[in-house]
This record gives sequence, C-alpha cells and structure tokens, in this order.
Amino acid sequence: MKTDTTHPQTTPPARGFSPGFAALGLEAKLLASLDALGYEEPTPIQREAIPPLLAGRDIVGQAATGTGKTAAFTLPLLQRITQMARRHHPSALILVPTRELAIQVAEAVTRYGKELHITVLPVYGGQAIGPQLHTLKRGVDVVVATPGRALDHIRRNTLQLKHVQIVVLDEADEMLDMGFADDLDAILEQTPGERQTALFSATMPPRIAAIAHRHLKNPAEVKIARETVRAGAAPRVRQTAYIVTRPHKVAALGRVLDMASPTSALVFCRTRLEVDELTEMLKSRGYRAEAIHGGMTQVQRDRVMKAFRSGKTELLVATDVAARGLDIPHVSHVINFDVPSAPEAYVHRIGRTGRAGREGSAITIVEPREQRLLRNIEQLTKSKIEVANVPSVADLKVKRLESTRASVQDALAAGELDLFRVVVESLAEKHDLRDVAAAAIKLVYQANGEERIEAEIPTVSVRGEDFREISRRHTSPAGERTRGSRTSERPGSPYGRTGRAASSTMTKLHIAAGRAAGIRPGDLVGAIANEAGLDSRVLGAIEVADKFSLVEVPRDMADGNIGVLNRTRIKGNKVAVRVFREQ
Repeated sequence: MKTDTTHPQTTPPARGFSPGFAALGLEAKLLASLDALGYEEPTPIQREAIPPLLAGRDIVGQAATGTGKTAAFTLPLLQRITQMARRHHPSALILVPTRELAIQVAEAVTRYGKELHITVLPVYGGQAIGPQLHTLKRGVDVVVATPGRALDHIRRNTLQLKHVQIVVLDEADEMLDMGFADDLDAILEQTPGERQTALFSATMPPRIAAIAHRHLKNPAEVKIARETVRAGAAPRVRQTAYIVTRPHKVAALGRVLDMASPTSALVFCRTRLEVDELTEMLKSRGYRAEAIHGGMTQVQRDRVMKAFRSGKTELLVATDVAARGLDIPHVSHVINFDVPSAPEAYVHRIGRTGRAGREGSAITIVEPREQRLLRNIEQLTKSKIEVANVPSVADLKVKRLESTRASVQDALAAGELDLFRVVVESLAEKHDLRDVAAAAIKLVYQANGEERIEAEIPTVSVRGEDFREISRRHTSPAGERTRGSRTSERPGSPYGRTGRAASSTMTKLHIAAGRAAGIRPGDLVGAIANEAGLDSRVLGAIEVADKFSLVEVPRDMADGNIGVLNRTRIKGNKVAVRVFREQ
C-alpha cells in the first residue's frame, strides 16, 4: 500500500474556531466541542487521517502512543454518523484490546460528540452484562468493545452489526498480541461488506498487513514517523538505569524517588503483588501513592485515576495491563521497577512522559542479570541509556539540605519577618548569629522529616562501558540471545512456554474446555489478559487437550485469576477453572 495524499475538498475555516481543525472539513458542532475542550491545532496523525476518513476512505494509520490517534478516528466517525440515517442498531463499532481503552475511547466519543447527541456504549469483560444488554436493547449509535465481549454479544444475538457502516480497529497490534486474531475475523464477517474500515496500530508487522489486506478496500496509508532528535540536541526523555541486586531494589526505588522529587510519576511493576507492596512502601516514606491493577473494581480504578489527574496523588503504581489505555496527560517521570522483557514494552512505557514538548525522565531499576535487556532496548530505540550508581546517603543528605535551603530562601523572599526578628535579637544576645541561623535551619530540616535514617545501598561495580561489553557477549547483533542461552522462552515473556520456568513461582490452572470446544492458546491468553487483567507476558506453558486446558500463571496470582475466569466466557461459554493438582 502507498500513502494516499488525496484529501476531500475542505470547507472554509469556521469563524471563531481553530483554522487548523476547521481546514480539515469538520463541521461546526465538532469544532465547538474541540474549542470548549481547549484544542488548538491538530496533531500530525489527525491532520493526515481525518480528511480521507471524512471522504469515506478505508485507512491504515501508524503512529506511536500519545499522538492523538483517538481523536483522529473519533472526529470523522462522529461527523459521518450524523450524515447517516439513524437506526436502532449501532452504526459504528470500535474494537480495542482492553477494558481501560474501551472506557477511554467511549469517553472521547461522548466528549467530542457532546453537541451531536450521539449515544455510545463501552462493552468489555469484568462488568455486569445486564446493563449492557439493557442499553443495546434500547439502541445505541456507537459500540466500543473488546473483541471477547463483542463476540459474546454477537453469539447471544444481543449485538446486531448488520447496519454498521464504520468499523475501527484501534491498537491492532495489541489485539493480535493478546490472541484476538480469529475473533477479529469472526466479528468483521458479521458486518456489511460495504462498510468503511479504519485500522490503527503503533507497529506494522506482516500480520497487521495481512488483516488490512483481508478486510480493507484500497486503504489510504498514513504513517507518522517517530520524532527524531537532531545531533547534539537533548533528548525529550532522559533515560537512566540504576544497577542494583534484587534484595536492594525496593530501597533503591525509594532513594531514586527521593532524589528525583517527581511531581507526577508512573511506577511500573510486573505483578499485582509488587504493585501493592511498593505502594505501601512509598506511602510509608511520605509519598502520596496509589495502586492500580487488574484486581481492582472499576469504581476503585476511577477513584484512583481521579486523584492522580487532580494532583492529589503524585505516584501511580501500576501493571502494564492496568495502565494500558489510561488517559494521563502530564507525567513527569516513568519509573520501571523492572526491565520489560520486550523492548517495545519499554518504548510504550516511557512514551507516557515527555509529551507535547515537555521534558520527561525515564528511570529503570536493573538487576545485574537484566543488563542484556538494556542493550536490546538501546538497539531498538537507537538511543543510549545512562547507567548510573544509586545515589549514596551523602548524596541524599546534600539533596535534602538543598531542599531546606530553598524553603528558607522562599521564606526570606516572602518577607513579614518582624515577629521573628524579635526572637532572633533575643537569642543573639547570648549566641553567635550564625549558630542561631544554623539551629533554625536544623529545625526546618527535622520538621520536614529529612533526618530519617538511611542505609547505604551496595554499589554494583559495572560502569557504562563494562555494561555494554557484557551485553555484547550475551546478545547477537540483532539483540537476540546467543547460542547457549535459553531459547525456549516466548519472546517478551520471562517464563518459558515449555514449562521450564522456575516451578516454585508458577502454578497451573485447569480450565474445563479444550480442543473439542474450539479452544486455542490465543483464546486463553486473551481471556486471562483482558478479563483477569493479567499481563500476558508473565504466562508460562499453555497446553490444550481435547477436553481441558492447562495454563501456567504466577502462583501469587492464581486465586484472583480463578475467581474472575469462573465468571468469564471463553469462546462464548462459561467454563470451570481451578488449580491443577499433579497426580
């Protein structure tokens, strides 16, 4: 496919509205909504994608996270719906990989279409199906759904797609990674052949091109390249890695945060247990921290996100799955408590900071055995990650004293010190003025909790040059494992699909459905990742037999997964799930 630059004839800019958006051909009511929301100029993906979508063209769009893809397909979708005959059944279907993204996109449809009175319904697993059935029966214009729950409704005959005119596949690469390829085919087969289809993805591997070839008609292709940094210019996101041994990771995280003093930070962990433990640790150090993961109810998630967006919470500790699709406009720091096994996941994480021209900082806590993963990330991003020693207790004291000095400086600048000068003059009769000032600063220092006892964190003697040499010995030029390393692991997963992972950390779930029920490994990965909220990369071996299936999951997550999966439909059927006991 070649980029099609043909755009429909645009209308003159509407008076009082942004000429940038008006020039794309959007109607006045949408422009009014954008103006009320404070939008000024379209992003590159919006500028390139909106005109062909308004003209009814199919489109394949590629752009990184945070570039405005949601508005790029939502705005033309809303305008085209208003030009169609309104029907009882949905006119548009938007498919997304996760419940968080379903909620975010549905909110965007509501926000942008406020003046158009468009009705929208997010449909995803993990919520009661009753309200969904009621709303679908009453009639809705746009359905935003995860593939599993959409297929469930189709099989129940509660979601009719015969009148759908527009289909959007958002984050298509994520949906394929979660095993939804067959589900997407099955859903699209239920829609009219003359529909308009838009596919958006951060990456474009061959399997995405195959879906586009099967389901899109002569699509325009829009690719927004990642912004490159000119030679000598400071990168938008400063990337730093601290090498520490496992027993000292938690202390190192606290030390790094104390030194960085982030205003709003995302802290990523692999498991729910890590999320909860780190959140409690951070609270004990005086941080306003909240956790978000797949084990929380939607009400709990909404409360946490509201507090973070308003600034009441400064640290949001999350798993990748829980954070995917969250609409967080301003993040000063992204902290990786672990190194993501897949370089693309690292890029996705740090893409949440340094947006809209702001400076951002990405910090990663690295165990010595994980250093090879940093090399893989450098090769993908074509950028250097600074390897540094964890700040010492002396470094922290200097930082805290500087903070105290700044507080005193602010008090001096504010003035109104007459009342306190009386005390100073009284003390000066018996003490040196410098000693009086030092004592006062000591009190400020103590009042701010800066005298907390800190232990030294052992330094791992690996300089940046040594790290790169070690990485070269353990990786091939392409960043892949060299001979002698374990190659049985699934790419991007810390656990092997062959079941050779450390068995003490894993347990097997027995799912009472197998090949006879049409179950495939992708169905199980999708159900566990999307419905139970577990990162698919931590799954171990998957075995599908005739009448049952076995899936390895982290032992500390088994009980939570069982409870959710017993309420979930896989391939449209409820199945019994329990811990598998070896005979």
